Amino acid sequence: MSDVAPAAPAPLPEFKQVMGHPRPLWMLFMTEFWERFAFYGIRWALVLYVVAQFYSGNAEGEAPAGKLYGAYLALVYAGAIFGGYIADKILGYQRSILLGAVFMAAGLFMIAMPNEHVFKLGLATVIVGNGMFKPIISTLVGKLYTTGDERRDSGFTIFYMGINAGAFIAPIITQYLAQHVFGVQDMPAYKVVFMASGVGMLISFLWFWFGRAQLKGIGLPALGSEGMGRVLAVAVGALCAIPVFFYLLTIDAGALQWILSIMFLGLCALILVEGFKDGPVARDKAIAMLLIFLFNVLFWCFFEQAGSSFTFLADKIVDRNLGFMEFPNAWFQSVNSVAIITLAPIVAWIWVKMGKANPSIPRKFGLGIIFNGLAFLLLMYALSSLVAPDTGKIPFWTLFAVYWIQSVGELCLSPIGLSMTTKLAPVRLVGFGMGGWFLSTGIGNNLSGLFAAEASGEGGMTAASAHAAYTSGFWILMIGGVVLFLIAPLIQKLMHGVK
Repeated sequence: MSDVAPAAPAPLPEFKQVMGHPRPLWMLFMTEFWERFAFYGIRWALVLYVVAQFYSGNAEGEAPAGKLYGAYLALVYAGAIFGGYIADKILGYQRSILLGAVFMAAGLFMIAMPNEHVFKLGLATVIVGNGMFKPIISTLVGKLYTTGDERRDSGFTIFYMGINAGAFIAPIITQYLAQHVFGVQDMPAYKVVFMASGVGMLISFLWFWFGRAQLKGIGLPALGSEGMGRVLAVAVGALCAIPVFFYLLTIDAGALQWILSIMFLGLCALILVEGFKDGPVARDKAIAMLLIFLFNVLFWCFFEQAGSSFTFLADKIVDRNLGFMEFPNAWFQSVNSVAIITLAPIVAWIWVKMGKANPSIPRKFGLGIIFNGLAFLLLMYALSSLVAPDTGKIPFWTLFAVYWIQSVGELCLSPIGLSMTTKLAPVRLVGFGMGGWFLSTGIGNNLSGLFAAEASGEGGMTAASAHAAYTSGFWILMIGGVVLFLIAPLIQKLMHGVK
């Protein structure tokens, strides 16, 4: 297959500037806003729905629900490795986003059907579509700036706020529709959650379809590759991939972990080969990027408890009675987004204010992991010292604070990681490198499902089972964060001045 992108990057077109950034950034912001609305709209409901629909509400379903959720998230991100390659080599970025949006919308409507096989088939369809969408739109953001443009990191931070704006509003709207419009508190209409998310994905598709002219050719297929034959071929290939991902959703999570690890090793090999071809500087940058990917696995393993074990924790062990109302479980999924939107400008200001003392990328990653560990330290304390003897529950503020502490860690790591990957990946495999970022995230997410199963135990979550698991999580995170902080100068040297 011939490359879609030219070997050397083309000069950037002249973009109209809006609020100090290229105008297409704001179009991509809203496209991602609606895609994240679709993605996070179902997040709060998935594990609760699996237990209620396929295990008749039995608490023994919590562990397999957590594993399925982890596997789904893992494959969502692992699929990005193929999507990145398809966009780089076959379709171009714009067509990849549009085709991915179509598949994601179809999958979201499929999971609204109350059949376990169709449900998993719908999840598999979402996975395939997300692989063609998610890494590519982030790559397009990077292509709006030159490598040395000082606005690049702030552009990614703005884009990241679009992600979190969609993630904030989605659980609130879908919860209200499911529990107050089409259902009741004790019996939500989960299918409405999934259908509303499908509508959000359709809006994302239309937003990009009508706004893509703003990109002025960035992301289009190369000359000679404009025909629809490639689009049709990729669509057929994507349809053939759906049964594969369906199968991966049904196997043991441990076996899936082996498969994902092999994929990651293969990706590392391809990126290193490309880096070695381009000389010692490109080689060192590729090595630095892959080392940070390993620590990225650690962060997301524990951060992604939000959609699995934290959901069961909120449902069973957190006192959500605020006196004037009961805080809905679904709304916890919006707390992280509120924290990100609130704290992102502050964190960005702190990095600028620190000037030359601004921590390096590896040290920011280390800080992110350490803050994640501090969140688990708070849960350790709450589950050991704050459990009410009459209710067996911990105070509402503890889990609420956990999301805020984790969000500080996320801001140290995730938006920086997106920008870092576009700077360090071999020039001919930027989309593939972004796929590697999401694959490492996916591996962490699958591990999160295994960890969530431990937190729930065989008979459902208890304060004791959660305390034991979260104690282990604290120590793993703190050790990993300190190690990364200590070896950061070595990784920074390999990055050859990339900041």
